[in-house]
Amino acid sequence: MADYCTHGASIRKVDPGTLGCEECLKSGSWWVHLRLCRACGHVGCCDDSPNRHATAHFKATGHPVIEGYDPPEGWGWCFVDEVFLELPDAPTPHPGPIPRFI
Repeated sequence: MADYCTHGASIRKVDPGTLGCEECLKSGSWWVHLRLCRACGHVGCCDDSPNRHATAHFKATGHPVIEGYDPPEGWGWCFVDEVFLELPDAPTPHPGPIPRFI
């Protein structure tokens, strides 16, 4: 594990692709918290959720940095370096309302 994130160049301002976890919305599943991919705007569920779609998205795409997104929290996590990081801009606003399943 690194002391800092080495993937800052991959962080972009993105438009969220969906209001909730993209895969959970399609399957009718539920989530605990949302994570936003800061490379492409994919919205996935956290690792406390049954399906862990944010991590699955990272494994499928290699996009390293997510943002806490439920509600917009402004912190980032780098899957590769396994560190929390400060994002270079304000939290990505959520176009809301966030669908709730629990």
